[in-house]
Amino acid sequence: MNRNEIYVMYGKSHKAMAKELAALAGLAGMIPDRNTKIGIKPNLLGQALAEEGATTHPEVVEGLIEYLQEKGFDNLVLLEGSWVGDSTREAAAYCGYDRVCEKYGVPFWDMQQDRSVKRDCGGMELQICRKVEEIGFLINVPVLKGHCQTRITCALKNMKGLIPNSEKRRFHRLGLHDPIGHLAAGIRQDFILVDSICGDLTFEDGGNPVEQNRLMAALDPVLCDAYGCSLLDIPVESVPYITTAAGLGAGCCDLSQARIAVWQEEEGAADFRVIPKTPESIPDAGGENPGEGFRRVMKLAEKTREVESCSACYGYLLPALRMLEEEGLLDQLKEKVCIGQGFRGKSGELGVGNCTRAFRHTLAGCPPTENQMYEFLKAYLKKM
Repeated sequence: MNRNEIYVMYGKSHKAMAKELAALAGLAGMIPDRNTKIGIKPNLLGQALAEEGATTHPEVVEGLIEYLQEKGFDNLVLLEGSWVGDSTREAAAYCGYDRVCEKYGVPFWDMQQDRSVKRDCGGMELQICRKVEEIGFLINVPVLKGHCQTRITCALKNMKGLIPNSEKRRFHRLGLHDPIGHLAAGIRQDFILVDSICGDLTFEDGGNPVEQNRLMAALDPVLCDAYGCSLLDIPVESVPYITTAAGLGAGCCDLSQARIAVWQEEEGAADFRVIPKTPESIPDAGGENPGEGFRRVMKLAEKTREVESCSACYGYLLPALRMLEEEGLLDQLKEKVCIGQGFRGKSGELGVGNCTRAFRHTLAGCPPTENQMYEFLKAYLKKM
């Protein structure tokens, strides 16, 4: 597999598809030797099931592990750090990764419990979890999905799970895009297997999965994310961290340079088989209009005043507002809901999260859950 190539496969045998894509890409031949410590990084942002469109399907990781172990690679580890406000260990157990680790004898590294080191990342100093330095070959297994703050999350943003919580908060104070772009210069991704099975095309924490039954393999995380933008009908230029990463030499964001190869699982075959397809025959996104979905998110965002909020906190607020909308209550909310680190020590009328604790009407939590936010806002409307 060359760096300008992206391999795409459609089907419902996700574990077998992961193994087949690894074989087609020649993954085993990319790894220096059998003593190399191989890190597999899924997306486990919190306690949300893969079927909800939020986290990496365990069977995709299982396929990778089986492929590698059958090739004689046993020095494997899973590593992840969930978003601020959630426990990585609890998320891993909830999503079934404790069973995966036990089944294959692969340890799990909780990056929330790790120390960090300073690293120069393309001219920006960032804190990166120390154990990342022990990885000799990093396999990234992100979910292709929408994001309420950055529009898209895939290969590049998934590396945020390898920085400490304090640095995640700082990323939000810095506006997310610039540090995510620089992080690409600090952590090398050696192989990427994208879970595009049923990602939520609007919210990173799931709830609106869109079935696509697609896996993708790539070597260039920048090109991978640029291709992901094209699938979600999002201009690459509207996701600044992609162009920042490209400018720092982490990859290419020019899709005209990409070579896309497509396979489809052969239906009705006695055993698992794939047949090659042309890029023009790629199935659509199941009838979902990503652009319309993002406009819906923007309508909800108009009810907020967000300053440096963490992904988990803001990611819970928008679904809470959506629940109000479904009950016909959203238009009654005249006061904007303040959220984020920028409101620490400040006063105001309505806010959620510990950062707005000085507000007149506020909900404690770091972060409070979407149901707690929904109940709080509904009670606020009733009081008003």
